[in-house]
Amino acid sequence: MNRGLLFVVLLVFACSLCLTNSGCTDKKTAGGDSLVTDSLATDSAAADSTDEIIADTPMPKAADELFDDFFFNFASSKKLQLERVDFPLPVYKNGELMKTVEKDKWRMERFFMRQGYYTLLFDSRSHMGVVKDTAVAHVVVEKIFFDIKTVQKFVFDRVRGAWRMKSICYDPVYKNNNANFLKFYEHFATDSLFQIESMADEVKFTAPDPDDDFSTMTGWMMPGQWPDFKPALIPEGNIYNIIYGKEYPESKTKILVVRGISNGLEIEMVFKRQKATGHWLLTEFSS
Repeated sequence: MNRGLLFVVLLVFACSLCLTNSGCTDKKTAGGDSLVTDSLATDSAAADSTDEIIADTPMPKAADELFDDFFFNFASSKKLQLERVDFPLPVYKNGELMKTVEKDKWRMERFFMRQGYYTLLFDSRSHMGVVKDTAVAHVVVEKIFFDIKTVQKFVFDRVRGAWRMKSICYDPVYKNNNANFLKFYEHFATDSLFQIESMADEVKFTAPDPDDDFSTMTGWMMPGQWPDFKPALIPEGNIYNIIYGKEYPESKTKILVVRGISNGLEIEMVFKRQKATGHWLLTEFSS
């Protein structure tokens, strides 16, 4: 089931309610989110029924070609999770084995499905193409907890053509390859004044044309205009990142993508780290 089909299943269900062993590196050998709104998190009975609908719909074999196609099925189906997690699942903390999780103790992990969007970090626009690379056979899904300065990593490998979760790892944020940017972004996401201070003298933007619902407009804005132009959603709290294939050292450019789940949402923010000061500046964004 791809994201579009998943959306149809969820929409049909919503309408009915209205009527009624890998480690923690890039090498192969190696509770609910604070962002979730109350309206999405409270109806556990509805969520369970939705899971049953999705679980009864077999995942197409082709979904294993691209990690995203597999993952959206995996995050929505407890049945698929039980089939595709390698039990007993090893859980590492700071590189050392903390425990293993047996199949009968597994609790379904919904990842970002309840919040309706997810976030990705890229080093360049060309790097963004890795999402569609069918040769990728190792992926790490990172859940970044700013409040406890911890990154939870879900490690997946494609084994004999099928994606499987191999381990879970917990590491401090400061050890992450994106540590410097993450420290900056935690402040940026929560402080409107700091946002203005963290902008280039001129910021390129692309936004919907208020006079034409089917067009966009592109221009340049000054930092003081940010409150009038900034995207409606700048995630804070816990954010996610998905590392497809090889993990690279932190670069001087970061593209933060906020991508909706079957709702058309797409926000990009381009940040560049200044050589002289080491400070990150927003240089471009689109919404």
